[in-house]
Amino acid sequence: MDINLNLATLEPLVRQVFSIEDITLGDLQKDRFLVRYRGRLLGADSETSYDQLSALLKPYDLTPLFRWDEGRHMILLLPGQPTPKPSNPWVNLVLLIVTFFSVMVTGALFSLQGELSEDFGQAALQLFREGWPFAVSILAVLGAHEFGHYLVGRAHGVHVTLPYFIPMPILNPFGTMGAFISMKELPKNRKVLLDIGLAGPFAGVLVAIPVLILGLMLSTLEPIPMEIPEGMYLQMEGNSLLYLLLKFLVFGQLLPQPVSYEGLSPLLYWVMYFFTGRPFPFGGLDVTIHPVALAGWGGLLVTALNLLPAGQLDGGHVIYVLLGRDRARRLLPFVLITTFLLGFVSPSWWLWTLLISVFGRVNAEPLDEITPLNPARKVMAVAAMVLFVLVFTPVPLLIKM
Repeated sequence: MDINLNLATLEPLVRQVFSIEDITLGDLQKDRFLVRYRGRLLGADSETSYDQLSALLKPYDLTPLFRWDEGRHMILLLPGQPTPKPSNPWVNLVLLIVTFFSVMVTGALFSLQGELSEDFGQAALQLFREGWPFAVSILAVLGAHEFGHYLVGRAHGVHVTLPYFIPMPILNPFGTMGAFISMKELPKNRKVLLDIGLAGPFAGVLVAIPVLILGLMLSTLEPIPMEIPEGMYLQMEGNSLLYLLLKFLVFGQLLPQPVSYEGLSPLLYWVMYFFTGRPFPFGGLDVTIHPVALAGWGGLLVTALNLLPAGQLDGGHVIYVLLGRDRARRLLPFVLITTFLLGFVSPSWWLWTLLISVFGRVNAEPLDEITPLNPARKVMAVAAMVLFVLVFTPVPLLIKM
C-alpha cells in the first residue's frame, strides 16, 4: 500500500475513535510502523474503540496497536492482518505418545522392586505395571496446565497450538521437560493476555494438589540414614510452603523431622532448611515418596517455575500486565540476581539464570496496551503471585553422597 496516497483516507477512520494531536509517517525498516497518531481516545471504553478501529482498517489490510506515550495515547498502524498458519496435530499426538513412554519408563525405574526381567515381553509388562501410575499422574498435571492455556486462548479467539509435550528419558527425574503451547498471534489486550497466562498455573495446581495428596497417602514415613554408604547417594525432594502444609495435613507433622534442631530455635531451623537445605536432617524422619506423590510434587515445581516473573513465562505475563512494560523490565535484574544467588545452594538455578537472561527480556505484548485490567482480574493476578510464594521451592532437589 502507498501510504502517501491513502493517508487522507485513513485519517478520518482514525478520527472516529481518536482525537489526533500529531501524525508521524514511519519507516518500516527503522520504526516498524507505517503511521503514528498521538492524542487521546474519544471514548472511555478503549476496548470497544480498538474493536471499532480494527474493523474499519481491516479492508486496508492494516493492524492498529494501542500504546501509551508519555501520558498520551498513541495508535500505530502496521501493515498486514494476523494470518496464523495451521499447525499439524499429528506432531502433538506423536510427542504425547513418546512422552508417555518416556515418563512411564522413568516412573517404573523409580519404583521397580527387584531386577527387570530378561524376557522382553515380561520386561515391558513390568515397566507398564510399575510406571503407569506415575505417567498418568504427571501427564494429567502437565496436560491440565497446558490445556488451561489452550482452552482459554481459544475462548478468547486467539490462535494457539495444542500442547507440545517434550520427552526426556535420561538425566531427568520426571522423564519429560514439560510441555508448552504457542500463541500464533498477539493477544488483543492485557485482559486476554492475563486470562491465558493465569489459566495454566491455576488449572495445573488444581490437578496437582489432589494428585499430591493421593500420592502422600500412598507414601510411607521412613527414617533418614545417619550416614550415606560409600558409593551411594541420597536424594530428597525440596520443600515449598504448600508441600510442607500438605505433608502436615497427611502425616500430622512437619517433614523432614530432624533428630534435633542443633541448638537452633525451631523457626530458625526451618527457615535455614527451607532456603538452603541445611542442616541436613540425618537420622530424622521423612516421607518415602510414592511415584504419584512425586508427580504431584513435580506439578507444584512446574507451577513455580512458570510463575517466575520474567519474559514470556506465565509469571512474566502477570507482572507485565500489572506493572507495565518498563517496570517489568526494571524488575528483571532482581530476578536474575535472586536466581544466581540461589544457584549457590542449588546449582540448577544457574541454568535458569542463563535461560532468563537470554529469553526473559521479551514480553508477549498485546495489540492494545491501553485497556486496563478490571478489579476482578487484578485480584486474580495478585492471587497468582500468592500462589507463586506458596509453591516456590528454593532447593528443588537435595542430593547427599
